[in-house]
Amino acid sequence: MAVSHPLQNETIDDLLALAWQNVSSKLSSRFGDGIFRSWLKPICFAGSSTGCIKLGVPTRFMREWINKNYIEDIKSFWAEEPISEGYNIELIISDPALQAQSENTAIPQKFNVLTPQSWQAENTPSEAAPLDIDVQMGAPLDPRYTFDNFVVGKPNELAHAAARRVAETANVVQGCNPLFLYGGVGLGKTHLMHAIAWHIRKNSPERRVLYLSAEKFMYQFIRALRFKEALAFKEHFRSVDVLMIDDVQFISGKDSTQEEFFHTFNALVDQHKQLVISGDRSPSDLEGIEERVRSRLGWGLVADIHTTSYELRLGILQSKIEKMSGVEIPQKVMEFLAHKITSNVRELEGSLNRVVAHATLVGRPITLETTQEVLHDLLRANDRRISIEDIQKQVASHYNIKVSDMHSARRARLVARPRQVAMYLSKKFTSKSLPEIGRRFGGKDHTTVMHAVKRIEELMATDHEFSQDIEMLSRLLQS
Repeated sequence: MAVSHPLQNETIDDLLALAWQNVSSKLSSRFGDGIFRSWLKPICFAGSSTGCIKLGVPTRFMREWINKNYIEDIKSFWAEEPISEGYNIELIISDPALQAQSENTAIPQKFNVLTPQSWQAENTPSEAAPLDIDVQMGAPLDPRYTFDNFVVGKPNELAHAAARRVAETANVVQGCNPLFLYGGVGLGKTHLMHAIAWHIRKNSPERRVLYLSAEKFMYQFIRALRFKEALAFKEHFRSVDVLMIDDVQFISGKDSTQEEFFHTFNALVDQHKQLVISGDRSPSDLEGIEERVRSRLGWGLVADIHTTSYELRLGILQSKIEKMSGVEIPQKVMEFLAHKITSNVRELEGSLNRVVAHATLVGRPITLETTQEVLHDLLRANDRRISIEDIQKQVASHYNIKVSDMHSARRARLVARPRQVAMYLSKKFTSKSLPEIGRRFGGKDHTTVMHAVKRIEELMATDHEFSQDIEMLSRLLQS
């Protein structure tokens, strides 16, 4: 039962509002600027009733999250206020009528009570908290990955242009929803996705952007099911303006996650919200992904990031060197690296860092000879790098079958034995996992690859002619 105060209701609300402002300040000190701005600053004083102070929050999800994670601290700080005795705290969802009521409450200006409108007005682009990046549900952004740091060349110009269009357009981009970026490891997909998020964060802070990997999406979904928070999960993911999912191939074979992704995708498209997805191959080539999901991933613009060209690799090296103060690298060394390190941009930048670090720590000048010495292991690995596609082509040619037979379900010995040989050689000459090798052979299970490797090893041990055949294929691949 509330304590009887010899004051008018309006004056009581004034004092309660001032007390809440004190509590809010303590919460800011307790949790720090990031969490406070994202979760606690939006809470506004929304009036009182008998024995209860009402605090308004913008969404149901935010109310549930605060009740789960911060309500005990709020109650503890509230209990320290002299006027708090007899007043419990109730979190309510703010609606227009409630906001109007809160604005019309007779509260002196000096109290500066927060309402949803004043909270949004205070968060101008110059001082806004990262409300567009949800650190609990999403993933952090790398500050190095911006459009300014992205080197454009023929292999990535379409993907770059599409990413900039999505980032610079206030609403959903017609023909680019979703924007699907695909390419091999280390070619710039993640860089472009981070760049989109950074650009929107800087220029349109009112837009909610959520970036995360497909793996984290799956983790959050499973967690929501486990703790019976599926409704909050759905509301959170469907309330954003831009949803960005990286490496979508990782939900391959995860039927329940694909089902939720499918419905989230549809809900956002229906609300005219932007989606940006990345994968290691085009939607039509994604294995273990339901047809209806693959179909929707290919709805908008599919942009391929090709393997880097020599010119692009050289441009990337020059751009990186410009940002290194006091480092001089001969042109012939850069040209050597651009010629030799061809696998991906990540490895190219890593090789440059190794060369510079060696020169700095050892005190030797950077020359072609020292570069070859420092990178001898990496150069040897690049010289002999063999892909699964190379193996499939070589084996298909050797046995006079089609490359497409490597991906088929045909069990005829004429096709099955060469396929097993290709799986064995893929295990021998690549670093791919058994499940990944299986996916490259038409979505075969990893146990099928294990059986193929074991069978070929058995045949090589008992059949000399067959063993020589495999040795010859090995030499051809390494030549």
